[in-house]
Amino acid sequence: MTTDVPFLAVQDLHVGYGPIMALRGCTLEVRAGEAVAVVGANGAGKTTLLRAICNMIPSAQGSVRFDGQLIGHARTYELAKRGILHVPEDRGVIGGLTVWENLRLAYDVRPASRSFDDALDEVFTRFPRLGDRRTQRAGSMSGGEQQMLALSRAIMNPPRILLLDEPSLGLSPAMVREAYRVLRDLKARGITILLVEQNVRSALRFAHRAYVLRHGAIVHQGAGQALLADSDLFNRYLGTA
Repeated sequence: MTTDVPFLAVQDLHVGYGPIMALRGCTLEVRAGEAVAVVGANGAGKTTLLRAICNMIPSAQGSVRFDGQLIGHARTYELAKRGILHVPEDRGVIGGLTVWENLRLAYDVRPASRSFDDALDEVFTRFPRLGDRRTQRAGSMSGGEQQMLALSRAIMNPPRILLLDEPSLGLSPAMVREAYRVLRDLKARGITILLVEQNVRSALRFAHRAYVLRHGAIVHQGAGQALLADSDLFNRYLGTA
């Protein structure tokens, strides 16, 4: 159930790498229970946006509010404890640890509403392959398996908001479908989601609303299905008809 009050509010965000501005006045909002996508071509600033929200990189100007509170000075690990789960472009799994150890860390990041064993059972029921590989080091698994492990963090201990960076990157078509199946289930549970994607059509089909990012600035926004049907939008901003 969404509300009209922004759960995450990004206002006039500017982020630079030296003299190069990767974000130029980026403003967006996500309401509680909503799935929002930010789409754009490679180099548009999508990854920078998520990293700036999590304070992994500093912003030169602007603000980020989470649940009504400014979070610009909070450390990244503190935001994780407050329920912000960031799944980065490189999956974010710890390659030297086993599948079980990665899931244990995800569970322990903040107080959970159920036991570790119950959460683990759900993950292994949904992803039997992860159960088979529970003692295998995560870094030795395929990209698709690592993505399933990364998404399982949201099952082990559901976040207040899930930030996803390119969840379909490098995956086979079958694994892309599987990843979005998991995301649809998380969305149905009411988990608030912000994802950035180059796979525009998959993202727009999934999201309630979407923003188009181009050269570090938001140039268009609207309902996901409406943007999906806008062929002129694809021609002007996304480089494909």
